Amino acid sequence: MTPEAVVFDIGNVLIEWQPERFFDSVIGANRRKAMFASVDLHAMNDRVDRGESFANVIGETAQATPDWHDEIMLWHDRWLDIAAPAIDHSVRLMAALQAKGIPVFSLTNFGIQTYKIAAERYPFLTQFDRDFISGHLGVIKPDEDIYAALETTSGVAPEALLFTDDRRENIAAAARRGWQTHHFKGSDGWAACLVTANLLTGKEAA
Repeated sequence: MTPEAVVFDIGNVLIEWQPERFFDSVIGANRRKAMFASVDLHAMNDRVDRGESFANVIGETAQATPDWHDEIMLWHDRWLDIAAPAIDHSVRLMAALQAKGIPVFSLTNFGIQTYKIAAERYPFLTQFDRDFISGHLGVIKPDEDIYAALETTSGVAPEALLFTDDRRENIAAAARRGWQTHHFKGSDGWAACLVTANLLTGKEAA
């Protein structure tokens, strides 16, 4: 079945999201490993993605772990350096789909405040036909409720959705609901998928 709408994850699909790489560059790999072993920073970020205040969550975590206070605050103060750079080919694919009248939705684990910050640097984040942002929905992937919200609000049947995400568990959750899926490992593979799905020509996907 030819998809009726295409659903993009954002982190590591449209924008690189590699906190470990950022901290390696700032404090060195050994200190970064020690910090990530001491503090569950990804769980901290999940709280933001579920809709809690970005500043409050980071500040609370930093205060609770004084040995790493200054480093944790970098997650807040230099957040745009962590969420970088844009994956330009993926951005072009999004635009190519929309140029052909194919609806493009976001389905992303993203905080309310951090999404606003990111959209100021990356204007394409304001150009989806529909946004499904976990911070606003109060639930994160791979919880089935976030997929159900997209289905209900968009009115597109599950089997008519084509979804790409870099995390296998998020893809698996969508596939269980009948979505067409692509495990994102790079923009070239995603481009080839869109061509195979008869959504773009090879030239349009370049």
